[in-house]
Amino acid sequence: MSIDSLTALIRTIPDFPKPGIMFRDVTTLLADGPGFAELVDRLVNVARPLDVDLIVGIEARGFILGAALAHALGKGFVPVRKKGKLPGKVVGIDYVLEYGTDRLELHEGQVPQGARVILVDDLIATGGTALAAAQLLREQGASVLMALFAVDLPDLGGKTALEADGVASQALIVFEGE
Repeated sequence: MSIDSLTALIRTIPDFPKPGIMFRDVTTLLADGPGFAELVDRLVNVARPLDVDLIVGIEARGFILGAALAHALGKGFVPVRKKGKLPGKVVGIDYVLEYGTDRLELHEGQVPQGARVILVDDLIATGGTALAAAQLLREQGASVLMALFAVDLPDLGGKTALEADGVASQALIVFEGE
């Protein structure tokens, strides 16, 4: 299956969550068995040569792709969650959103010092959440080898921001001008 075929499986919803936004809904791709399998296979092809210790997925669709990638690579999976979603001791980082702030957390000690990780999410837009997750992982002593996404919206600058922060980034599908 080609990248164009995968791209065609992603639904575009105009004016969501607010007017002027073209929301790229990957759930339609995830619901297509052959498309989902191809997407995971392509993520594996990017990730395998990096020889990572863990896959770290960002809430929520990053859990789906990250867990599938971890399974295919035979590696562990660590979720990065929004504030208050994890039981037990957590470490976290506050970060700035367009309007206000938010917080990401992971279980304390779940990412060992020196762990080589790939950060995974479904889509990179402005990069704020991915940058915060990468910083949180670095604060735990992890080496973030790459941030890996199904979709990039390059006009919003997230991938460029990650790379400026020293995080190699790759996306399989690009939606220009949106």
